[in-house]
Amino acid sequence: MYLMYVDESGDVGLEGSPTRYFVLSGLVVHELHWHWVYQKLIEFRRNLKAQWGIRLRDEIHASPLLAHPGELARIPKHERLAILRHYADLLASMPYVNIITVAVDKTSKTADVDIFELAWKALIQRFENTLGNNNFPGPKGQKNMGMLFPDRSDEKKLNALMKKMRIYNPIPSRGNGGYRDAPIQLVIEDANFRDSGHSYFIQSADVVAYLLYQHLTPSTYVRKKSANNFFMRLDPVLCKVAAPRDPLGIVRL
Repeated sequence: MYLMYVDESGDVGLEGSPTRYFVLSGLVVHELHWHWVYQKLIEFRRNLKAQWGIRLRDEIHASPLLAHPGELARIPKHERLAILRHYADLLASMPYVNIITVAVDKTSKTADVDIFELAWKALIQRFENTLGNNNFPGPKGQKNMGMLFPDRSDEKKLNALMKKMRIYNPIPSRGNGGYRDAPIQLVIEDANFRDSGHSYFIQSADVVAYLLYQHLTPSTYVRKKSANNFFMRLDPVLCKVAAPRDPLGIVRL
């Protein structure tokens, strides 16, 4: 069983939205390797506590860490940025982690497009496809299923979308410009929502989503520090089969 922990950056609004992109990142790990990854995250958090006094129970939320750090303002901003760089390097060093990313450019979408559904359907479909082709790092030679563990989101809407995709899921056919019905079969159960404050895996997905957003449209400070390149440090663990035509495996919509 593969578990995909998901978080987002940006928002789904089309009118009056301050963000150009809506981004989803899914951090995928097999159940057999879950404990190993968890221990690596614990070790990283202990290092943060030793060096910067960030407690294990403190949430690492990437955007507020830079812009609205609260009590973590005691840490100089350039060091808070360095924490995100270290986080990216940690994830990139994990052989049992794979990351699927989806980025919706809202400027090209008409008012009738449901950004939430567009992004989540793409993420779920890529998860399903990668499971079906046995392309995740992990046990080979067996059929693996998958489950979603998102941060708090529109629970009712997401689970309704998953139910619909299990019954009717039209996807473009290659070559003829038509569609074929391919209901998802490997992503099982409703999404199991998690509070990011209590999940290092969700916090990891949050860092990835933020770094992708800043890669696409960096803030002035991030651009000044060349931190828009931090996302590329994740290259070893990016699921490039999800979008083989993109050099970073980003599903661009």
